Amino acid sequence: MNSTEIQAIKNRFGIIGTAPGLNHAINVAVQVAATDLTVLITGESGSGKESFSKIIHSLSSRKHGPFIAINCGAIPEGTIDSELFGHEKGAFTGALDARKGYFETTNSGTIFLDEVGEMPIGTQSRLLRVLENGEYIRVGSSKVLKTNVRVVAATNVNLLDAVNHGKFREDLYYRLNTVPIYVPPLRDRGEDILLLFRKFTNDFSERYRTKPVRLDGDSKDVLLQYAFPGNIRQLKNIAEQITILETDKELPISVDTLNHYLNPVQPASRKALVTLRNGEDSASSFSERELLYKVLFDMRRDMTELKKLVRNVLENEKYGGDILKDHQELFSSINNAEPPMNNPTIEPSRLLSPPPSRMVDLDRYSDERSEIEDVVHVSAEEESLSLEDKEKEMIIKALRKNNNKRKYAANALGISERTLYRKIKQYDIEE
Repeated sequence: MNSTEIQAIKNRFGIIGTAPGLNHAINVAVQVAATDLTVLITGESGSGKESFSKIIHSLSSRKHGPFIAINCGAIPEGTIDSELFGHEKGAFTGALDARKGYFETTNSGTIFLDEVGEMPIGTQSRLLRVLENGEYIRVGSSKVLKTNVRVVAATNVNLLDAVNHGKFREDLYYRLNTVPIYVPPLRDRGEDILLLFRKFTNDFSERYRTKPVRLDGDSKDVLLQYAFPGNIRQLKNIAEQITILETDKELPISVDTLNHYLNPVQPASRKALVTLRNGEDSASSFSERELLYKVLFDMRRDMTELKKLVRNVLENEKYGGDILKDHQELFSSINNAEPPMNNPTIEPSRLLSPPPSRMVDLDRYSDERSEIEDVVHVSAEEESLSLEDKEKEMIIKALRKNNNKRKYAANALGISERTLYRKIKQYDIEE
């Protein structure tokens, strides 16, 4: 397709932007629309995947048939089979009448299965049968029914990882992924961010009968460098808030004002976010180690509390005094022990809940870490509590279990393959 045809599609479906990745996705959607192939649309949440399902349906031979969008993650596991395939009267408690499912009511049309990665395994088997043979069975029935429905699926999770973890059927993945379409995240669309922001603020100014807001040069740079974890949905919310709350429309929006609306989700540059996703952030190993300290910290606190409880019980028993006297060394440490949660400078919950962008400030946690280390007192004699020895042992076990395949070992450990490679070099582990 040439640029004029792509622009016509954008105008028809309200798509704004000129990013190459966006144009490529539109081009693939238009080309595949004329066929009956199954399409899998991937991309982050809020990136506009549903718009591509509408393009495919509207430009297909099924355009006069029904179209329905279903969020698989929003339907409870116990009812999703009934919603998709229907049920017979008395099939389960509350089934007072027979009911047609979406695959029956949308016959000759298109079904858009959003968040298909959230679909239960049992339902995945039923869906695979529909895709392979066009057959399905209502819940509570044994009669095979036929349907002629085109399926367009979308997900914001990595389905291959879900397959490796046993959460998604491999055969269904390859059946859905006949034609893949990748919708780029907003942070990778460059100047499209400013175009969308201008469009949203103009729309909201008309709705609320106010003057459109403007950004100064520095604010535009900040907006272009923002990570937008919520993608277009987040940008639209920010545009609406600024339009409503900023009453002085004569002056352009400054950086300080803009940051006020960006701060609820900590900003990060596109480069930093990509680095984080590739597992190259220095904070990853830091946070892992801090979590281990946190566990040891809590273990010590629990042991101290248990000792206090036992001492209080013994003090009120007839022969408890003798027992306390014979085992003074067990209870002497609790007299001077300070309950960890009473220390106002340490907030363990912060270690478990880093900022949304996970761009950890190492200096901010250095004081907390030193206090945790002082409390834990990991001695050289207590080899079972040596963090490095435990880490090395876990890596060796994971490698052996996965036949020295780093990719699977890294998945088992919950770290990136790059981090695992670095750890193998650090501990001089022979593969």
